[in-house]
Amino acid sequence: MTLRHERRGPDAPKRLVIFLHGYGANAADLMGLADPLTPHMPDTAFIAPDAPEACAGAPMGYQWFPIPWIDGSSEEEAMAGMDRAVDDLNDWLATTMEAEGVTAAQTVLFGFSQGTMMALHVGPRRADAFAGIVGFSGRMLKPEDLSEEVVSRPPVLLVHGDSDEVVPIQSLPEAAEAMEAAGFERVYAHVMKGTGHGIAPDGLQVALAFLRDVFGIE
Repeated sequence: MTLRHERRGPDAPKRLVIFLHGYGANAADLMGLADPLTPHMPDTAFIAPDAPEACAGAPMGYQWFPIPWIDGSSEEEAMAGMDRAVDDLNDWLATTMEAEGVTAAQTVLFGFSQGTMMALHVGPRRADAFAGIVGFSGRMLKPEDLSEEVVSRPPVLLVHGDSDEVVPIQSLPEAAEAMEAAGFERVYAHVMKGTGHGIAPDGLQVALAFLRDVFGIE
């Protein structure tokens, strides 16, 4: 599937950061992060797709899948939506990386909230390991299935605010424990003190250090 997306960076990048936005947001939502990251990440392109479905509660926003307790959808509708979104994202990732001339090993998935759910679900189930996965303020979908379904184990950074009123901070250790049980060797965590459902400067600094490390930027 072709997802509408925004892009910043050189025409022939050596590496790629793919932003996956949260529920009710859009491609532009995370692209602002490219501004503080770009000076420290040469030869890197930043791309953010719109999620595949329009979001009923946000006229200009999109969703990866419905969320029952927010939009009144059924659990079955939510699961069916997630399955569709996984297929759509996988197709788009393959097309985008080929078009950019980079491999999965030169690509990081960077999610926020529902985008983190997608990154943590899709990334480990792809045969070619990504350079890394960054997940802000999200949780792992179906953590109990990871050990049986994992295919690749890229380095992962989980970042969460300890005052998050949308996705509980407990989601961070739950995801970390599921990945460690599934054989992931590099799972890092950072708690943003006094931060709600968002990205604080200290969290972004930790994410930048992680990106530079997994990309091998000196």
